[in-house]
Formats: sequence, structure tokens, C-alpha cells
Amino acid sequence: MEVLPLGKAYFRDRTINFGIKKEDRRRHIYILGKTGSGKTTLIENMIFYDVNTNQGIGYLDPHGDSILRVLKFIPRQRLEDVIYFDPSDIEYPIGFNPLENVDFEQRHIVASSILSVFKKIWVDAWSARMEYILMNTLLALLEFPGTTLLDINRMLGDDRFRKTVLDNLRDPVVKAFWEKEFARYHTSFRVEAIAPIQNKVGQFIASPLIRNIIGQEKSSFDLREIMDQGKIFLANLSKGKLGEENSMLLGGLLITKFQLAAMSRVDIPEDERRDFYLYIDEFQNFATESFVNILSEARKYRLNLILSHQYLDQVPESILKAVFGNVGNLLIFKCGSLDAERFEKEFVDIKSYEFINLPKFHIYAKIIVDGTPTPPFLATTFPPKEIPEISYEEEIIRLSRIKYAKNRRLVENKIFKKYKETATSEDQELAECKYCGEMFWKDKNADIEICYECQEKYKKGVKLSEITSKNLGVSFKPMNPRKEKETDILEDLLKKLKSE
Repeated sequence: MEVLPLGKAYFRDRTINFGIKKEDRRRHIYILGKTGSGKTTLIENMIFYDVNTNQGIGYLDPHGDSILRVLKFIPRQRLEDVIYFDPSDIEYPIGFNPLENVDFEQRHIVASSILSVFKKIWVDAWSARMEYILMNTLLALLEFPGTTLLDINRMLGDDRFRKTVLDNLRDPVVKAFWEKEFARYHTSFRVEAIAPIQNKVGQFIASPLIRNIIGQEKSSFDLREIMDQGKIFLANLSKGKLGEENSMLLGGLLITKFQLAAMSRVDIPEDERRDFYLYIDEFQNFATESFVNILSEARKYRLNLILSHQYLDQVPESILKAVFGNVGNLLIFKCGSLDAERFEKEFVDIKSYEFINLPKFHIYAKIIVDGTPTPPFLATTFPPKEIPEISYEEEIIRLSRIKYAKNRRLVENKIFKKYKETATSEDQELAECKYCGEMFWKDKNADIEICYECQEKYKKGVKLSEITSKNLGVSFKPMNPRKEKETDILEDLLKKLKSE
């Protein structure tokens, strides 16, 4: 009998070790508590157990610190099982294409899930018209091979590419939208309708961090294979390195693909589906409306969720109802007064002030045992584990780069070649910025080989000698040192630019 150890439970005059059986973990686990209450330590201890008992796990960490500690605990015998997905590793981007190889029956699920992610991120700019156009755009792209999220703006703004997609489109409803409705939009109305989408999508794909990941036609990893083979998928979605919106986008898309991978297990008997444990810290960052479906469907496909966050108001009420309706194991650390009042109703005989006054590493738990809910009880979770003297995090990162990543320049060249016809006119050419090393499109007759971002930095008073990729929010250094003579020439050119 496999039992996930969680800590020590207190029952009147005795203390006993407690945990959750494998079968009962399929009812999911929900963890809530204030910062510093012990949530992350509990998650890390649970992952430590799963990794050392050869379970398959996924971990989405929007902070990045916890996942770096987890790397230190991976034992030598499991190094080959780890897929370390770090989008901030800009020199070695791992491909992730949520539009790749989606079956006809799942296309509406994928499109709706991607829309839910966009809607959560762009909540202030969202409109019914934007949703309508984006839905038809995604459904069209899902049917055309080799497309990525970079093709959203291409579908909206490139007549030739749109015609190519439509010539291969079989869905009569989607085809009718493009040929009988979108094609008849007056020019001014079309511009007004698609401009918000192009603007928002353009903000994402302008970042090399994101573009080089979602712009690859073929994903570097197969989540179905990861689940079936019990591998370890670690996604470092640090908001500090990626930005909050980029972290939310990638996390939301990954959860969508995990859902689809789980649902594809319909082709094997339920008792042969290997359990896979997906840990989502600060899950409010990725809690879209499609999460309701994941919670209700995941159990039968052996996708077992562990959700953690700080307070209830972070999550929409509709999703909270789905959580409390589908999650059987509740582990509540110290929380605020409003949350405590709600949990007082969920935990019979536990008063709100008892939740508020919980010490660190103490919880009130209500779990499933052999399919039956237990009465709530007080418990302490285990303290942090000591970092082993020998760890293999560098080897793990190196192995993941070799097995799953590609050289940045190769990826960028392929993307630029693919989108050259639509991204530029005949008067433009590809050039490397003399300062930050970024590739950009410039007018063929222009003397200045400096990208727009560096020009803007200069206009704001930043010296060219201080402009590096790090200044621009990118974690790599310029490809080549710049000569003093070349610097003087470029300084003169930029002074002319600034005076215009």
C-alpha cells in the first residue's frame, strides 16, 4: 500500500504519522495558507517522496526558487527522467507548440482553453468581438499543419497566408466565417476589429524569450509520453525573469496540454493508466474558466492535481466551487479572517480563530481515507529536508539542454525565414543590432543598424556603452565586442536620430 507521508496528526492524547493513500490522491489535494506558513515546504516534501518512489510528476512554479531546490533533490538514478523547462534560458529555447497535432475532436477544447488564458491576461481589453474573431482564428490554425501562435497575427493581416489556410480548411462553420463574414468587413471596420488582437498578441511575440519557444513548429517534449512513462517535468515560470503575463501565458498553455494529454489516455483501459501528479503552486495565476473541466475530468485519466495558493479571493467563485466540489483532500495552513470564516463552514467543529492562529507548519486537514472523508483534524507537516551534499542540478540542466533544447540562433533563423515574406516588405532586410545582438528588420537604405529598443534606450538618455542585452531585459551578453571606431560612428548616427 503506497501512502504519501504528510506529517503528524493529533488525536486527543496521541500523535500518529498520517498521509494519503495512492487511490485517495486521485481525488486531488488543495493547499491554502498565508506566505511563510509552510505551503512550499509541504509541496517540496511531497515531490521528494514522489521522485524517490519513481512516480511521474509535473511542477509549475511561478516563482522559480522552489523548483531550483527540487533540482537539488533529484537522485542520480532519475537524472534521465527530468525535463527542465526554463523559458528564461534564452540561449537554449525548448519548443512548445500548443497548436501541434490536435485531433479534430479536441480542437474546440484547445481553442477555448487558449482563449481562457488570453481572457485572463487581457481582462481589461477583452470583448465579445475579440473572442469571436480569435476563436475562428485558432480553429483555422489548428486545422492547418505547421502553424504556431505566431500565426495568429499572420492569419489576420496576411491575405496570401489566409487564403492558403482557407484552401485547406474543411470545417464548414469556420470557413464560412472567413469567406462570408470576415471577407466582407469594411476596411476601417476590419482594422478596428483586429487591431486589439494584433496589439496584444504582438506584445507576446515581440519577446525573444516567448517567441523562440512558441514559434517552434514541433514541441520538444510530449506530455502524453511524460505521463505514461512517469517522467519528471519541471517548469520554471519565474515571474521575475519572464514577466507576470508571460509566466501566466506559458503556465496556462501547459495546463491545457496536460489536460489534452490526460484525455488522450481514453485509448487505454482505466486500470492501466499510470498515475501522474501535477503540482501547481500559486494556481490562481493559471486558474481560468477551463480549469473547471480539468478538475472534473482529470481523475478518471489519472491526472492527479495538487493546487496551492494563499487566499480564496485570488480565485473566481466559479472555480472555487469546482475546487470544493471535486477536491477531496484539504490542507489548510494559517489564513486570514475572511478565509477562516469560510473554512469554519467546511470544517465541522473548527472555529475561524483556530485557522487564524495556526503556527508555522501546522494545518487543519480533511482528507479521504479509502474513499471516505475523514472528520477534520489538527496536524503538523514535516520540516524542510536538508539539501544533500551531492546534488546534480547542473547535470540535469545540461542534459535537458542536450535532449530537448535547440541553439537559439538556429531557432531564430528558422523563424525569421518562415515569416520573412509577411513580416517585412521588399524594402526591408534582416540585420543584427550592433549593441544588443538581437536580430531585427531594418529598411535596406537605412544607415543605422540598431534595433528599435536600443534606439529608444538612447533617446531616454542611456549611453550606448551601457546598452547590452541585460539592459533590455534579456539574460545573455552581446555576441561580439564592439570596436571603439564603430562605436563613435554609431554614436554620431544616433545623435542625428535623436535630433530628428
